Amino acid sequence: MTTTTMLNKLVIIGVGLIGGSFAAALRKAGLVKQITGIGRSPANMQRAVELGVIDEIASDTAAALHNADLIFLAMPVGQTAAIMEHIAPYLHANTLITDAGSTKQDVVTAARHCLPLQNRHHFVPGHPIAGAEQSGVQAAQADLYANKHVILTPLPETSTEAVERVRQLWLACGANVSLMPADEHDRVLAATSHLPHLLAFTLMNHLNHSTDHPENLLRFAGSGFRDFTRIASSSPEMWRDICLANCEALLNQIDAYQGELDHLKELLKKQDSESLLQSFSNARRLREDWLKK
Repeated sequence: MTTTTMLNKLVIIGVGLIGGSFAAALRKAGLVKQITGIGRSPANMQRAVELGVIDEIASDTAAALHNADLIFLAMPVGQTAAIMEHIAPYLHANTLITDAGSTKQDVVTAARHCLPLQNRHHFVPGHPIAGAEQSGVQAAQADLYANKHVILTPLPETSTEAVERVRQLWLACGANVSLMPADEHDRVLAATSHLPHLLAFTLMNHLNHSTDHPENLLRFAGSGFRDFTRIASSSPEMWRDICLANCEALLNQIDAYQGELDHLKELLKKQDSESLLQSFSNARRLREDWLKK
């Protein structure tokens, strides 16, 4: 761990599960002296102080960002451009900036539009692939990122020193850090995260629309249904923003998934037992291989 990783002042914009857990992890690692929070909900911010996640609630943006070593953007991704535009006049030239958005091309576009070049040198877009269906600072936990993947998608103009400093901070949180182009990130996450969330929300809506009394169906739902739909308890606002931000890649995944459903539908119509068995076996083998790794 390099001495440059120590933060005298960390500013969290969006002190919920993700931002709060980042603050808690760095405090536990002894790498931050002062944590200032900025957020929309006074009640949530006060709770963050009571829980010791942050040390103070920002009175105004200029004061909050003054002498900040790192600004962590952890609000819903749909607010990124507006927040960047708001904070840009108050940024110091050498302040590190990173984010936790689940989409990255839109974040890069916002940075290029809103942040001066000197600040883009110190901007490291990132995405911690960790979370829970609970939201709010009360769900924050210092070990949320332990053994979880974090993807960094630096801009061409991002300095290597800034990337390394942010990487070291995530390593201190216990995360496994990878670097990836922003467009590749968005394609990968559309398949492995954004589509599954959309499917979980859709299945719950399907049951709601298929009967006047969905509670009668859900009364007999077992653990498999509970596991499959767990992520439908996630923040609707956050997932609305993610789906809209990564629309093109997600639409491609929906089309491909629909093709799989159409193929399965034909197998069922034909009563093709052997092909159904092969399809399910392939899926099971892929999942088991993934779990072993």
